[in-house]
Amino acid sequence: MTFSRPPDTPLERALYRAPIWIYRLGLGSLLGRRFVLLTHRGRNSGEARQAVLEVVGRNDATGAILVASGYGGRSQWFRNIRREPKVLFQTGRHRHRGTAELLPPEESSAALAHYARRHPGSARGLLRALGHGDDPSSRLLEELGADPENGIPIVRLSPSVPPRPNDLLGEAPVDVVPR
Repeated sequence: MTFSRPPDTPLERALYRAPIWIYRLGLGSLLGRRFVLLTHRGRNSGEARQAVLEVVGRNDATGAILVASGYGGRSQWFRNIRREPKVLFQTGRHRHRGTAELLPPEESSAALAHYARRHPGSARGLLRALGHGDDPSSRLLEELGADPENGIPIVRLSPSVPPRPNDLLGEAPVDVVPR
């Protein structure tokens, strides 16, 4: 099975969106720190939109999270955050208002390579599923990370307010994407 294109049938879209319901049911902590629920504004409608993404890196001191756009410029969430970078994001029970920022090509490539070193099996599976083969070579990761349209660019989600030490509950819940 490959995922070299975004879902386009109602069944495919429903399967891709199933993790969103886990968060909506208040069970986001079941997905741990490896996934993030991203809430963003639709670039045309202005309506709140959501996507669950795999976390490919994090900075616990700043609260920043790195996510990859597997479909590059074809991902709706990626296109939306490029138009409006104000977002909400949640890992487990921790919710944050913040900003989404496309990393520069060099940083994006480095983050993708770091992810491949930390999770080699997942990286091979991701590359294979997206139609890029299954050899996460340095050159391939450099090319994919540097290409925001057809590659796998990395986006940093930075909270507006850095986390406090020993803050187990995170910020107060937020329900809407700021305008």
